[in-house]
Amino acid sequence: MPRDEALTALRRIAENEDWRRAFIRALIALEHDIHAPGVDVREALTGPLVDALFDEDQVIRKTLSNGVAFEFLYRSKIARDFVMSEPEAPDHAWEPQTSRILVNLARGAAQVVIGGAYFGDHAVLIAREIAGNGGLVHAFEPNDAQRAMLARNAQLNGLGNIRVRPEGLWSNSGAHRKLVGYDSFATTEAAGADDGFGTLSIADYLAAEGVERLDLVVLDIEGAELEALRGAGAFLGASRAEAPKILFEVHRHYVDWSGGLPDTDIVRLLTGHGYEVFALRDFNSNYDLSGRPIELIPAEAVYLEGPPHGFNMVATKDPAIFRTEPYRIVRDVSPKLLRHKDSKLHHPVGGL
Repeated sequence: MPRDEALTALRRIAENEDWRRAFIRALIALEHDIHAPGVDVREALTGPLVDALFDEDQVIRKTLSNGVAFEFLYRSKIARDFVMSEPEAPDHAWEPQTSRILVNLARGAAQVVIGGAYFGDHAVLIAREIAGNGGLVHAFEPNDAQRAMLARNAQLNGLGNIRVRPEGLWSNSGAHRKLVGYDSFATTEAAGADDGFGTLSIADYLAAEGVERLDLVVLDIEGAELEALRGAGAFLGASRAEAPKILFEVHRHYVDWSGGLPDTDIVRLLTGHGYEVFALRDFNSNYDLSGRPIELIPAEAVYLEGPPHGFNMVATKDPAIFRTEPYRIVRDVSPKLLRHKDSKLHHPVGGL
């Protein structure tokens, strides 16, 4: 079949919602039927076909198994894998174990700061968890389009406890930075006063809000995590009972872990304040891990080989919380869960 006829066929499928959903279900079934060791079938085959069915400005609505609804733009792998979720109504939008651990860590929290809140895939779940005890989520997202979706999703789920902020988190307030790169992959760089967005430090922002205790910090800001934590001030030095729990991303593009994770600037900053730091084993996707333990790797026991990649880490001054269900401490494995890679390194303990 000529290429233009194939594209025409895909466009016809895209125009009919029932056809599109049936086509996506067929592609998911195909993923189960293909045996291709070492090949990421989603990235190489099925994903690009689904991408052809959507426009980047198209707003999609999807509902989780717990009734939480999200609207989002089809602009990233996050959107694609959410659309291709199995089951069709999953228990998370993105990163199953990250979503679970954040809800767990947020229980009883009153004040949560999120840097890189995106369309609210994690912020909404946290806000829903803490709404009953009057908790607030301070959600920072300088991307205008995604911030609008974040506000929309707060409204859609009846959540009045998400404070949506346009600034970027940094080590100091009053600087100017701009986004460089596309959507969820965008990093930041210095900008002029009339360009980009302003910065706030966590300490300055919370002082202005009259907040004296911080319970949870979540950072997914493509390399700015260290600077944001440097701006947290005395919150990091608080006692074990009052210090915030922290979840943050590291990526080989921004963090030099050639000497091991304990020797990185961001981990040294945290351990210097008395934190214990773990890597979180997770899929960078939407993947059903319901009922499975949340696997954590001590920072000194993380398998780091492979091409440049990123993953989430979690820090606490009370590691005893991870010695009970649903957690499992493991060693000498990769935090990067990948269906097509070595099962001993890249699958959960016990297999998929």
